[in-house]
Amino acid sequence: MAVHSAFQPHYGSNQVLTPGAASASITIGAGNQSLLLENTGANICYVRLGQAINGTVTATTADLPIAPGTQRVIGKPQDFDTLAHISAAGTTLQVMSGEGGI
Repeated sequence: MAVHSAFQPHYGSNQVLTPGAASASITIGAGNQSLLLENTGANICYVRLGQAINGTVTATTADLPIAPGTQRVIGKPQDFDTLAHISAAGTTLQVMSGEGGI
């Protein structure tokens, strides 16, 4: 049986986003191992992680879906510093960095 640690937030890192029909991106903390993604809006959104140094990070509907009214913790490579987001119908997404929870 695997033992998972609870998500440990980096307080003060939460960002409230309004994904729309065009992909947009934000800077997330490089060095963090986890992200808590919570879609508090009414529509699905999609996210993609990457490194700005490798060029623009762009989300599409082929990326990770975050359903409305749900919360998901995902792991990320420590050197990834960008999260791109998109939602065809618009929504609200909260993003908080931290450790564990996966």
